[in-house]
Amino acid sequence: MRMWHVAAVGAALLCAGANAAQAGCNEQIERYQAVAGDDHRTGNVNESVYVQIEHELSRASAACAAGNEGEALSLIHASEVRHGYHP
Repeated sequence: MRMWHVAAVGAALLCAGANAAQAGCNEQIERYQAVAGDDHRTGNVNESVYVQIEHELSRASAACAAGNEGEALSLIHASEVRHGYHP
């Protein structure tokens, strides 16, 4: 019974760590998405570039959801640099 408790606590800590990582990369995705969306609405980013950014952000979001924060942040950074959004 005690071993189950230790395993449950360990699993809860792993989940908490994954949620914290997801929060970090989700925050970056939302920030970039908001800025790019505003630029698209005001005509500063054309439709094809905006669609490409959204595609790149969907890949970053999938990596983030899978718990791969480093990959997600790398994808976000590469997109920002590629499209002139310097962090």
